[in-house]
Amino acid sequence: MSETLRTDVSFSARAASLLRDYAELTKARITTLIVATAWSGYFFGMHKSGESSFSVGLLHALLGVGLVSSGTAALNEVLESAVDARMRRTEQRPLPAGRMSRVHGALVGLLLTLGGSLYLGVYANPLTGLLVLLTALVYLAVYTPLKRVSPMCTFVGAFPGAMPVVLGWTAARGHLEAETLILFAIMFVWQFPHFLSIAWLYREDYARGEIRMLPVVRPDGKSTVWRILAYSGALIPVTLLPFSMGMSGRVYLVGAVLMGAALFRVSLGMAYPALPATAAASKASARRLLRATIVYLPALFALMMANAVG
Repeated sequence: MSETLRTDVSFSARAASLLRDYAELTKARITTLIVATAWSGYFFGMHKSGESSFSVGLLHALLGVGLVSSGTAALNEVLESAVDARMRRTEQRPLPAGRMSRVHGALVGLLLTLGGSLYLGVYANPLTGLLVLLTALVYLAVYTPLKRVSPMCTFVGAFPGAMPVVLGWTAARGHLEAETLILFAIMFVWQFPHFLSIAWLYREDYARGEIRMLPVVRPDGKSTVWRILAYSGALIPVTLLPFSMGMSGRVYLVGAVLMGAALFRVSLGMAYPALPATAAASKASARRLLRATIVYLPALFALMMANAVG
């Protein structure tokens, strides 16, 4: 192999590795889900105006939300690099593994977060730019440090976690309305079975990182299971609100009930048989619930959009 070819191959390998590190730093998969839910909010905002959601405005909204989400994820990894180093599932992230410096990660995060907020303020509207910046601040300055203090972090983190649909709506409409709160409520409630199943599944890792998720603080699992069941059950009436508000039709109504019932049935697997969070056998139920929540949310919003009325 010639020296030039070896140099090209080496450069390509380094570039590919750097791209993977940036994708990990910015949590690309989570950002993709966030952008998708922002699209749902934008869709319904434009639908209420009687306009098509496929526009330059949609591209501006999704790009801005994606930038801020990526930047917030990067800053979160900077703040938690020492914690990530103690956890098996995160120890190979670019910062704890030493492939990227904290200064580099912080600069990338700040550029994306502040740049994305400014972008939305200019190309969407000032309200969306302000809301996305406040969302990032709450996530970083309140939720992130609270994870080391109290299981209340899951409740607090659900507020910024539910904001993408609101940001999509305000990018389309420029103000908040009742429908915005409905979309926010669906996202808010969904997060509890989703994140509590993650906390259960990775309980030992969170304990090593001194992250005070509920299954870590109360390893008998009872309080975690009851919260999972309560929020999974609450999703059913909450997801009927788009029909009652005339946002979606009867096909969505039937689908929301069936999907909600199916998710609740999977949640029951956490309660029967009743196993503590420390039991290895309980991981299978937590993994099934996690997968169910991942399928549930995009399927629900896709059906809501497909059966939009008005």
